[in-house]
Formats: sequence, C-alpha cells, structure tokens
Amino acid sequence: MALYSEKVMDHFRNPRNVGTIENADGIGEVGNAKCGDIMTIYLKIDDDVISDVKFETFGCGSAIASSSMATELIKGKPVSDALALTNAAVAEALDGLPAHKLHCSVLAEEAIKSALKDYYDKNGIEYDASQFPDCENCDHCEAEEFSIALD
Repeated sequence: MALYSEKVMDHFRNPRNVGTIENADGIGEVGNAKCGDIMTIYLKIDDDVISDVKFETFGCGSAIASSSMATELIKGKPVSDALALTNAAVAEALDGLPAHKLHCSVLAEEAIKSALKDYYDKNGIEYDASQFPDCENCDHCEAEEFSIALD
C-alpha cells in the first residue's frame, strides 16, 4: 500500500484555491515554525455563505493537500458548515493520511476556524469561544514533535 492516497497526491500536485483574497472578510493563520507547517486561510463571505476561499501553506505535501481539500469542502457552503468541518472529515475526504501526518488535517481545521473567528470579530458577531482553537496557547506542535520522537 502506498504511503499517500491518490487524492492526497492530486491535491499536493494540483492544489485548489491557492492564493490570497484582497480585503478578505476573515483571515486565519495557524502553525508553528518548530513543526514546519504554517497555513493561512482567506475567506470571502456573502450572505453567510463562503463565496470564495484561498490558502497559502508553507509545509509538507500533506499540509498542502489538507489545505486544498479543506477549501474545497467549504467553498460555496454556509458559514455554519465551515465551522462544523473537522480534521477527520478533511482526512477522510483525502482517503486518509498517515498517522504521523494527521496533524496537517488538524491545522486545516484550525486555520478555517481561525479565519471564521476573525470574520466574527471584525463584524461584531457574537460566538461561542469554545468552538475555536486557542492558537496562542496551542501545544499541538509540541505534541506532534513528541509523537515523532517516539516513532
């Protein structure tokens, strides 16, 4: 069995929605230079629907594929659907990721939620803070480094 699925390879080689959105309604950047993956998601939202989404990712092939797939999963969808997107759904849509690369799908989920939080903050929209990652106090990269050291 190959380490990466055909879908992962396709989204890595031909990523969808790459770039930035000028005057984005929401921008979310997550990651840590220590773990090597940094994702930025840009959202354009019209009438509570994500009309456009772009990403910039510095990282491995799994990070790029996860970013690409995540943007495909939320484009054209209501904000509520984007908020409900999980890393498991991203990994499943890619036909799986190796266990040591699952953190890439977590970053994609966190980047989208960070962009949505930015959108809510910019527009004075109330939200439940527990629905969003606390990226300033995130320890997922340290946990990832620990799990890699155990391999």
